[in-house]
Amino acid sequence: MAKNQKPSQPETVAEFCARIEHPLIEAILTLREIILGTDTEIEEHIKWNSLAFYYKGEMKPFAPREYKRDIVVFNLHKNEFILLIFPTGAKIEDTSGLLQGNFPDSRKVIRFTSSEEVSAGAEALQNILRKWLSMID
Repeated sequence: MAKNQKPSQPETVAEFCARIEHPLIEAILTLREIILGTDTEIEEHIKWNSLAFYYKGEMKPFAPREYKRDIVVFNLHKNEFILLIFPTGAKIEDTSGLLQGNFPDSRKVIRFTSSEEVSAGAEALQNILRKWLSMID
């Protein structure tokens, strides 16, 4: 990379991931692959000092606090689990039971405690992501 060239989002995220010290790092990296592999319209960046994924396509204008472009943000503050936060998750009809929580701000969360749980929930997670993408206006 040239001296004054800013890294691309995937390079920035890869550098961020290389510095993560978390007992579930393999599960974190697998989740990253699952999310990015769901659809080419999903992009990644670092937001709120964590991995975050957003819709990169065209959207109607909206207020920034509606978080309509944000799909999911990782919360890695606890060593016992990985928390995926869906800022607008309450709008997703999830029949798998993976999305949890009853928050007044329309967010939902998914908690993974192992790589095995990530593997078992991969298809349901991708279905949730596809449902999210299908609601874009």
